[in-house]
Amino acid sequence: MSPAGLTPGRIKTELLAGLTVALALVPEAVAFAFVAGVHPLVGLYAAFLVGLITALIGGRPGMISGATGALAVVMVALVAEHGVEYLFATVVLMGIMQILAGIFRLGKFIRLVPHPVMLGFVNGLAIVIFLAQMTQFKIDGEWMTGWPLITMLALVVATMVIIWGMPKLTRAIPAPLAGIAITAGLVIAFGIDVPRVGDMASIEGGLPQFHLPMVPFDLHTLEIIFPYALILAAIGLIESLLTLNLVGEITGERGGASQECIAQGTANVVTGFFGGMGGCAMIGQSMINVKSGGRMRLSGISAALFLLLFIVAASPLIEQIPLAALVGVMFMVVIGTFAWQSLTIMRKIPLADALVIVLVTITTVAYDLAIAVVVGVIVSALEYAWQNASRIHARTSETPDGAKVYQIQGPLFFGSAAGFSEIFDIAADPEQVIIDFADSRVADQSALTAIEAIAAKYEAAGKQVQLRHLSRDCHQLLTKAGQLMIDSDDDPDYQVATNYAVRTGVLGAGH
Repeated sequence: MSPAGLTPGRIKTELLAGLTVALALVPEAVAFAFVAGVHPLVGLYAAFLVGLITALIGGRPGMISGATGALAVVMVALVAEHGVEYLFATVVLMGIMQILAGIFRLGKFIRLVPHPVMLGFVNGLAIVIFLAQMTQFKIDGEWMTGWPLITMLALVVATMVIIWGMPKLTRAIPAPLAGIAITAGLVIAFGIDVPRVGDMASIEGGLPQFHLPMVPFDLHTLEIIFPYALILAAIGLIESLLTLNLVGEITGERGGASQECIAQGTANVVTGFFGGMGGCAMIGQSMINVKSGGRMRLSGISAALFLLLFIVAASPLIEQIPLAALVGVMFMVVIGTFAWQSLTIMRKIPLADALVIVLVTITTVAYDLAIAVVVGVIVSALEYAWQNASRIHARTSETPDGAKVYQIQGPLFFGSAAGFSEIFDIAADPEQVIIDFADSRVADQSALTAIEAIAAKYEAAGKQVQLRHLSRDCHQLLTKAGQLMIDSDDDPDYQVATNYAVRTGVLGAGH
């Protein structure tokens, strides 16, 4: 949506969506700071700075970024062993890596993530968000029981009912904001004794101050922080780019992956120099924003500025908000995020795809998002390779002069090379054999090696082989081309192999 669309009504919607997101950010940022073993303000400053910068220059308006649990669980070991100053240095290095990923356009590889992996990702993340809310049902480390539990659950359900019913009455106010406001008003008016934001920690503070990480700038420091920075950069970009795609499906927007990488990296570099723990895109808060009507950069910018206002001026008021109201909001996010249709399509899709959905969901919950996505992509790739490996076969015929023609069907690559070799009956074939690749695709070096191996066997049997419909790139890469009869007149020039591949012979060319 262009700046020209900033009508008074749109501005109101964006600001209210930002306010709703800011309220939901407070307990999340504080909780993730506790997970990472740092002061709550370190998480709040990260939520403000990362949220503001990515809202300004990110690849998808409407996306919300901040301190996240996926990063916090990696940071805790670094903080425990080396201290928070090393965390700040790590966040700066993490940001530099993400900027480089954007400059080199590595974000485009997110296209390789199959749809079943995306479904597993959103399902797993919905479960993680749900489980994260369970800590709010504890007091001093002990689970609530009796009336405190009943009261907490009643307020959570009340908030969810308000969020569900508000759009049926009016859309002037975002439903999550109405849920928080009404529930908080009831608690404060009647003095109901339930855990509130202030019970987690005080959020009062000043403006974030520029701060050089107090670590030695030497190779030993780099040796410590580099592995953490690399892992954090990868997790942050994977979660951000998957969230980018998810929000894009809702808002109907495409692209922006490289821009988002640069925005995330810039945000983390700045955050590291201002005492923040770094962050990435937050699917829960992004869903709150989008469902509240936030479609422009204004909602993300206002969310960050509202959060800063809470920290420097409105902390006494915000600390009175009951955690039950915020839990109710997040439970509605869980319901809206979980891909419920994935449960009904399990019986209709291929078994391998169903297994990938379940595998990615479980891995996301048990380990983390990055591992889950990598595992899902690898399993999907192996399944795809296996399917294509089993497709290789040949139709045979004879020419008027008695030559046998093998019309290869299906892709020839490392997975199908063995099957390709089993197609031929070298002993029984006539003196002249034609192998036609018009309906095949020579994909890699393993394929070229398989072709050479078959040619060598025919040559050893004293028979001639003619190869048809191989690209000229393949001709150049076949080291035995001098001994083979290659029909080049009807061979198309596919221009598939790179100059490097043709020059070195390291990579195969395709048909």
